[in-house]
Amino acid sequence: MQTEKLSDEQLAALSQSGDKTATEQLLKRYKNVVLSIARRFFLSGGETEDLLQEGMCGLYSAIESFSGGKSSFSPYAVRCIRNRIIDAVKATRAAKYSALNNFLPIVEVGEELYPSQENPEDELIRRENRREFLQKISKNLSSFEFKVTVMYMDGLTMAEISSSTGKPPKSIDNALQRAKRKLSALL
Repeated sequence: MQTEKLSDEQLAALSQSGDKTATEQLLKRYKNVVLSIARRFFLSGGETEDLLQEGMCGLYSAIESFSGGKSSFSPYAVRCIRNRIIDAVKATRAAKYSALNNFLPIVEVGEELYPSQENPEDELIRRENRREFLQKISKNLSSFEFKVTVMYMDGLTMAEISSSTGKPPKSIDNALQRAKRKLSALL
């Protein structure tokens, strides 16, 4: 049987009766829908791929639980995908994940435990190089991008930058991505 010509509702029914080809066809049809929904969200400490995977799980759940009747499959699937992604985003904000979301990399911890043995001249040169670098990048970045970049370079987390600036984490991430693109072109 050619599954490409069947409706979503027919494919869902076939899938529920054990037809793996029908399941694969629906997953393939809705992959771009899942991607479109996943791109609208920000996962603290994660990537779009993580949200895409959660969305695909939501789609699979929709395929298994769709009951047909008067409703069509598409809005039901979109709702299941969106709910699964929202649940994943909410879960990462839960208190039990705070240790993962606010971790310090081991290298930074090691550097704090063993202070630098630089001589004063090296420290002065390092500070002057940083000042020159900041002056150079400030001319190429917007004020917000510059502020976020400096805070990020100083070791603040996305959550800390977000609370300090009063902007959502997605805005912080977008500003950093724009700054990285501008700076890579500059340097």
